[in-house]
Amino acid sequence: MTKIDIINRVAEKTGLPKQDADTAVETIIALMKEALGKDESVILRRFGSFQTRVKNQRIGRNPKTGEEAEISARKVVRFKAGKYFKQVVDNQSTA
Repeated sequence: MTKIDIINRVAEKTGLPKQDADTAVETIIALMKEALGKDESVILRRFGSFQTRVKNQRIGRNPKTGEEAEISARKVVRFKAGKYFKQVVDNQSTA
């Protein structure tokens, strides 16, 4: 599913014009990016949570050549699925 698919489904389910659904989805994404950029957590009940995490600098290897390379420290986003979301996904895959 792509972002445009989500926008179309939001428009369908809410009766909003596609332009308004697009604005709503874009606004939600922008707010999530802003919060995560400030190292705040984004918690969506019954869905999951997004948090930033710092990965330390380390030495990695090029899988083709075996040559060592330094991987710089960076922030990454971590998603942890909520219990209800996991149950829904599990029930969908077994049905």
